[in-house]
Amino acid sequence: MLNFALRRVAVAFCVAFTVAVFSFFLLHLSGDLATAIAGAESSAAQIEQIRVQFGLDQPIATQFVEWLWKAMYLDFGRSFYFQDQVTTLIAGRLGVTMTLGGLSLGFALLIAIPLGVLAAIKRDTWVDRVALTISVFGQAMPSFWFALTLILIFAVNLRWLPVSGSGTWQHFVMPVIALGTYAMPAIMRLTRNGMLDVLSSDYIRTARAKGLRTGTVLFKHALRNAVIPVVGLAAVQLGFMLGGSIVIETIFSLHGLGHLAWEAISRNDYPVVQAVVLLLSVVYIFVTLVADLLNAALDPRMRSN
Repeated sequence: MLNFALRRVAVAFCVAFTVAVFSFFLLHLSGDLATAIAGAESSAAQIEQIRVQFGLDQPIATQFVEWLWKAMYLDFGRSFYFQDQVTTLIAGRLGVTMTLGGLSLGFALLIAIPLGVLAAIKRDTWVDRVALTISVFGQAMPSFWFALTLILIFAVNLRWLPVSGSGTWQHFVMPVIALGTYAMPAIMRLTRNGMLDVLSSDYIRTARAKGLRTGTVLFKHALRNAVIPVVGLAAVQLGFMLGGSIVIETIFSLHGLGHLAWEAISRNDYPVVQAVVLLLSVVYIFVTLVADLLNAALDPRMRSN
């Protein structure tokens, strides 16, 4: 197990370094940052002043090494637009995004896993068909459209929930439903397929032949093995939620990292963009690493991979 964990940690560090390289160089390859910061109407002298002020006159390799060294100590420089430390800006927004992502994943798992188990038990019945229909609609439905529909029903017409903000738990109800619904179909289908495979295996038939109760067979023996791939998928979905929350945060005016990234992109605030991209990528890598370790703990056969 230790060798498996060390290999996975080494791979995670390599991926994180690759992401750091891409997040830095892609912005510099997009054009002259000094001109973008100063504005198209600025004079050559003003652009040159900006270039010297932010160290853009140095070789790009030197800029990258300095940026990466400081990033290792969570020093991402100063925001061009907000005129504040990037770390301070991120710290003030990170809680909202993590809360939204965690609650959304919990909502998706709470609905999708029982629905997938029920669909597998009731295979080829109306229950199975309804579950698969819900999965298809959930996968095809754009999250922004669903979010606007929730606002129209529960905020505008019924007036049960607030439209925007993050002051109370009511502010997170619609964003969590809108974002969590995005992950539900894939988790439900994987749970259903996993349960179908496990229920047809020899050891489940043996457990039933020994007279074990149905609940014991389903939840102690079948679900434990069927849920192993769901752990990895849940980690991937959480990463997608954190990275893709910009749409939901913008619609509901939740001032998280996604909303911060949108503000930074629209105002050419490159230090903030680089920091948000790197941070969300590192969180995604860490979550998938934890999922790999959990899968290895649940299934010893994976430790040989």
